[in-house]
Amino acid sequence: MKSKAYEARLLHKTYPKADPYGSLSMPVYHTLAYEFETAAEMEEAFCGRTDEHTYSRVSNPTVQHFEERVKEITAAHGVTALNSGMAAISNTFFTLAWSGSNIVTSRHLFGNTYSFFTNTLSAFGVEVRFCDLTNPGEVAAHIDGQTCALFAEVITNPQMEVADLTALSRVAHAANVPLVVDSTLVPFSHFRAADFGVDIEVVSSTKYISGGATSLGGLIIDYGQFHWSRSPRLQSLAGDSPSAFHLKLRREVHRNLGAYMTPEVAYLQSLGLETLPVRYERHAATCRSLAEQLRTIPGVVGVTYTALADNPFYQVSRRQFGDLPGAMLTFDLASKEHCFRFLDRLKMICRATNLFDNRSLILHPASTIYGSFTAEQRALMDIKETTLRLSVGLEGVDSLLADIRQALSDKR
Repeated sequence: MKSKAYEARLLHKTYPKADPYGSLSMPVYHTLAYEFETAAEMEEAFCGRTDEHTYSRVSNPTVQHFEERVKEITAAHGVTALNSGMAAISNTFFTLAWSGSNIVTSRHLFGNTYSFFTNTLSAFGVEVRFCDLTNPGEVAAHIDGQTCALFAEVITNPQMEVADLTALSRVAHAANVPLVVDSTLVPFSHFRAADFGVDIEVVSSTKYISGGATSLGGLIIDYGQFHWSRSPRLQSLAGDSPSAFHLKLRREVHRNLGAYMTPEVAYLQSLGLETLPVRYERHAATCRSLAEQLRTIPGVVGVTYTALADNPFYQVSRRQFGDLPGAMLTFDLASKEHCFRFLDRLKMICRATNLFDNRSLILHPASTIYGSFTAEQRALMDIKETTLRLSVGLEGVDSLLADIRQALSDKR
């Protein structure tokens, strides 16, 4: 997606209703309920026969405008904004899955996603089938008539694995299964998921979109490409319409789970959308330069970033994400002890979780995000004691390198 087209469509998206004061920014409608002129109008709205708002747990003008802006720039069929990335994942699978169904995915998952699949959903009778998503034949062998979705992260966090999304979509669609991806690590201003056969995209808008860690949020983006008559859960709603997933989500699941985005967050994230392409290019360009130079620093055992020419996923990453595949990298030191000593010596880079803040953030995944997992589980997920995860912010690359060098230096 070209930046100019993105920015023009985003910045000039009109409001559903004209603002009486001519505000250029969508106002924050900090309200719960909405008054109607007549009982008949109220009935029509509550029964979903009009687009009028009824209650802000269901819809809100400020949130709706944020959703419409995302829909405009992604060319999606439907967009739902929720209060976190995990809310986006959970709402998606409570819409798709049923007791006795299964999800085919990788063990290379973000910790809470893995826990949601293996602990939360399993209590409702949903099986998780783990396989190597870089092997389409193995993926196909794990899918059957009870598979509700094939799920992948576009770049896994923190293993930095990249699966061929076009190949995965072919496998999924041949088996009448939707492909659901978490694209949080590469924003939709730079990566168009629908071009690679993705049916449902989930995003933690807390990350790039929020504009410097201003707010928590999540998005479910439905591209309207899957024939939902093939889904045992949604076929009764499908007919000839591509809307079955969106209707089930909006009319039942998100209303019942109560995780809708707040108007204050929608306002902040709408502002974040407006600067997303500019910020992303700075984040990712710095990350690439840093990855290249980190490998020359004594004490760094290895660096993983998929834009490096010797990375095993370089070709598929370049095909899917171009020259700037995100602003997160990992690097390894000699041991956990070396990692902790390095972290304690940092003076500028922040020891903190989250990704794509304006500030650079670093953590030791094995002892934080995966700290409650057993050693056996971490081994199966390829979470190493020697790995550090760095989210690159808006600082200059020279400043970041100087902090890393002094933290690795033996001179104290």
